[in-house]
Amino acid sequence: MYDFSAFAHPATWVSLLTLTFMEIVLGIDNIIFISIVVNRLPREQQARGRTIGLLLALLFRIGLLLSISWIVGLRTPLFDLPFPWLAQPFGVTGRDLILLAGGLFLMYKSTTEIHTKLQGEEEEETVGGKGVSMMSIILQIVVIDIVFSFDSILTAVGLVDNVLVMIAAVICAMGIMLAFSGVVANFVNDNPTIKMLALSFLIMIGFMLVMEAGHKEIEKGYLYFAMAFSLTVEVLNLRLRKKTKPVQLRDSQYD
Repeated sequence: MYDFSAFAHPATWVSLLTLTFMEIVLGIDNIIFISIVVNRLPREQQARGRTIGLLLALLFRIGLLLSISWIVGLRTPLFDLPFPWLAQPFGVTGRDLILLAGGLFLMYKSTTEIHTKLQGEEEEETVGGKGVSMMSIILQIVVIDIVFSFDSILTAVGLVDNVLVMIAAVICAMGIMLAFSGVVANFVNDNPTIKMLALSFLIMIGFMLVMEAGHKEIEKGYLYFAMAFSLTVEVLNLRLRKKTKPVQLRDSQYD
C-alpha cells in the first residue's frame, strides 16, 4: 500500500529533512500555546500536560495524513454566500469553517490570557489553590491542535507526495519539540515580557487564520520574520536588564 523503497533515494531524505524543519517551524506556535495554557496547572502537572498536548498533536497529524483525500475534499465549497460587493458568490468550504473557528478561539483565548495576566488573577489562583482541571486544559489543547495540525498537513501535502515521508517528518519534528518543550515553556513563563509577546503573536496567528478563512492569503514568511525580529529584540533587552546594575549611593561621612 505504501512505497518504502522511496527511502533508498537521497532525494527522499532531503525532502524528509526539509519537511521536518518546516514542521518544527509551524509547530512553534503550538508549543507556545500549550506552554501558556498548561501554566495554569499546578507545577507538578505541567510537564505531563505538555507531553499529552504534543502527543495529541502527533496523533492528529498522523490521522490527517492517513486521510489526505478527505483533507483535499475540504477545499470543495459546501455552500455559497451571496455578498453584494462580490462579482460571484463566496464559496464556504470545510477548511474555511475550521480555520475560522480556530482563529476566533485562538484570538479569544490569547486575549483572555492577557487580561488574566494584567489583572493578576493567575497568581491569585495559584496562591489560593484554585487551579483549573487537567481535563479542561486538554480540551483546549485538542481544539487548537486540530487547527494547527490541519494547517501543518496542508503544507506537508504541498511539499511531498509520499505519505510515509510525511509521517516520518511529523514524528521526527514532534520528537524534537517534545525534547525542547520544557525549555521553551520555562523560558516563556519565567519572563513576563516574553509571555506577553508570545500571547500577542498568538493573536496575530489567530487573525491570520480568520483572514485565510475569508480567502485572503497572508504570506507566513512575513509573520514569522516579525516574530523572530521581535523576539530577538526582547532577548537583547533581557540581557541588557541583567547587566544593568542600579546606582549605589555611598553613605555620607557625616551621617
